[in-house]
Amino acid sequence: MKQRILVIEDEKSIADAIVYAMKREGFTAEAVYDGEEALKKFDLFKPDAMILDIMLPGINGFEVLKRLESRNSVGIIMLTAKEDIVDKVLGLELGADDYITKPFDMRELLARLRSLLRRLQVKAGSQVQTEIQLDGLMLNLQQRKAVAGEKLLDLTPKEFDLLALLAANPERVYTRDQLLDLIWGMEYMGGTRTVDIHVQRVRKKLGPDYSDILQTIHGVGYKASI
Repeated sequence: MKQRILVIEDEKSIADAIVYAMKREGFTAEAVYDGEEALKKFDLFKPDAMILDIMLPGINGFEVLKRLESRNSVGIIMLTAKEDIVDKVLGLELGADDYITKPFDMRELLARLRSLLRRLQVKAGSQVQTEIQLDGLMLNLQQRKAVAGEKLLDLTPKEFDLLALLAANPERVYTRDQLLDLIWGMEYMGGTRTVDIHVQRVRKKLGPDYSDILQTIHGVGYKASI
């Protein structure tokens, strides 16, 4: 089934151009041009993701975000002409997943959208499980706790996400680029060396008895070994 994208943008030429690009890439896409119509369309269209302009007539994008707090797993990319970091922070705090500033390159918007949808799919898959057990390692996904043997691991959020992704898919090899995309997302501008550093830190925290759970596939990436 095609993923559904709702575009909320008051400049019709921009909205229609985004919809055209989305359809060309294989998405089902529709546009609305104000916040009130967006709220009505949300329940009818049931989008997987929304491209949401902040500066809308009537109900602005921030208010739309507030009213869609129970949107479940729908991803939101803010679209704004403003450079003000306060607006970006407010949007993210209200539940947006990413932002892009006008003027923008359509290729970047599409790349950010695909990255967001992949992250949402990973998150949805992990929510099916509440606990992962792998060779003495136990991860509680709801409480975000990791235990190796009887030792509670002091993991950072990204370290936990990395370990959980690999442990939930044992023997599946992920490239560094895939891990960077799935864990850090498009907004992260660092290189793949970040992945190596986090794997090293997780191994150290796992300790000598459990560090072999994370295995390096030379020239490719990493996997969790059973």
